[in-house]
Amino acid sequence: MASEIKPQEDILIPPTRSRMGRLMGIQVVGIGSSAPEAIIRNEDLASLGYDADWIVQRTGILERRHAPEGTATSDMAVEAARRCIDDAGVDPQDIDLLVLGTFTPDTLMPATACLVQERLGLRCPATDLHAACAGFIYALIFGGQFLVTGNSKLVMVIGADCNSRVLNPADKKTYPLFGDAAGAVLLAPGSQQQGLPSYAFGADGSGAELLWRPMGGTRMPYASNGAVDGLHFMHMQGKPIFKWAIRMLEETIGEVLNDSGRTLDEVDLVIFHQANMRIISSVTKSLHIDQARVFNNLDRYGNTSGASIPLALDEAHRQGRIRRGDLLLFSGFGAGLAWGTVLMQW
Repeated sequence: MASEIKPQEDILIPPTRSRMGRLMGIQVVGIGSSAPEAIIRNEDLASLGYDADWIVQRTGILERRHAPEGTATSDMAVEAARRCIDDAGVDPQDIDLLVLGTFTPDTLMPATACLVQERLGLRCPATDLHAACAGFIYALIFGGQFLVTGNSKLVMVIGADCNSRVLNPADKKTYPLFGDAAGAVLLAPGSQQQGLPSYAFGADGSGAELLWRPMGGTRMPYASNGAVDGLHFMHMQGKPIFKWAIRMLEETIGEVLNDSGRTLDEVDLVIFHQANMRIISSVTKSLHIDQARVFNNLDRYGNTSGASIPLALDEAHRQGRIRRGDLLLFSGFGAGLAWGTVLMQW
């Protein structure tokens, strides 16, 4: 069965085709995040045959967090959401929609968002949104639509992933890249000067097998004899993903800036999906972005997939890096291939 995973490092992915939009009149009123206490340093992976220096040179990661046995995606999502609610100082009963971006649900059914909703004591629609590492951006755009149309007043948007559960410790190119975490924001109606002056998001299924988990769905159910041959783990073709991510970021950042009539000089803070420091550094250099305006915590958390942007946003906010009226730029990208880039007027 393992032979069904074919190397595709030379695959040519077509140019991105983004759906553009604008969502003004919304604001973030609360932020929260959560990560496991267990810190897994590069040196801690030596027993598995990893070279700590190689990990730093190729990724920029020094350590990551792994959830202890018994902890699931919903546990981290609930903690992040509770901190977000506390930060906003709102009554949880006023939350009328919950959207959870994740590709590592507690179970295939029901949606993990429903489990989070119950534990938070909410009485609102709740659903998972699966766009992998672009999940939080997709969920942000999705939730914002309900606010702008007047169909919601307070939307909880969460990005959470327990990556350590779906990684193969023997996969030296993938295992050290990822960590576990959750981040959440509360969206509410705002002034017409607040919101998303422009967003671009899209998907390209021609690159689906560059980053995927082959087993566990209806195409390839879990084997009844237990012979899964590693197909239940995440598999990634790193080189084409690397090249695609850089091109996608350059293209979609240009799209949202042109669409909104803004320039990079007007952007106060940039938070890229924390996937690989070489990707971030390459785009920062090619677009001549002031490094002082780019917030990174990849070195301490690794790639936390759907959680990476809200986790970084929470840290940046607590450090006083974000002020009312600031213009922020977020971009998430990953399996699908899916992507999403937004400008947010804070």
